[in-house]
Amino acid sequence: MSYYLPLMMFCFSTSITPGPNNLMIMMSGAKFGIRRSFPHYLGICLGFAIMVTLVGIGLGEVFTHFPILHLIIKYVGALYMLYLAWKTIRSTSELDTVTAKSRPVNFMQAILFQWINPKAWIMAVGVISAYSVVNANMFTQALVIAAIYFIIGLPCTGMWFVGGVAVSKYLKTPRHLQYFNLTMGLLLILSILLMFLEGH
Repeated sequence: MSYYLPLMMFCFSTSITPGPNNLMIMMSGAKFGIRRSFPHYLGICLGFAIMVTLVGIGLGEVFTHFPILHLIIKYVGALYMLYLAWKTIRSTSELDTVTAKSRPVNFMQAILFQWINPKAWIMAVGVISAYSVVNANMFTQALVIAAIYFIIGLPCTGMWFVGGVAVSKYLKTPRHLQYFNLTMGLLLILSILLMFLEGH
């Protein structure tokens, strides 16, 4: 228990706080609702668990030997998220105009997004570095840590998801939606800046 309690607290604190995943699922929930955004939500939780497992069984070592790769992924991911933030801020269309042609992030896209998400990398490398033991089976440890992250991440990310759905009923006018998009876009930019500040 002395091992698992700090691990669970770490998983909770990093999963519940604002970040690209939580902000994007909140926006998706507000725009598309629960049913259409559910694959996005599940892809975030499962995709990050897969990422933690792969980092634990050796992917982290690749970046230790080739730090330039990690740096490239970090900056490409940040630029992509800045682009998403810019698109969000510029979006002024009403929620009522969302049609069948409008598509939320799908399951596979959400899984792949984890690999260009700087916060996901910080969390995955951080949890493996802090809570793995050298003289124990690394594969088993990675699976346990990933499973705990998945279980805790479901309700944490789910709160942001449901929050977005709840907010949607207040976004019936273009002005309210514009304020929402501006706020979420700026929060996404802020989350990226904070990640880079913490990394230095």
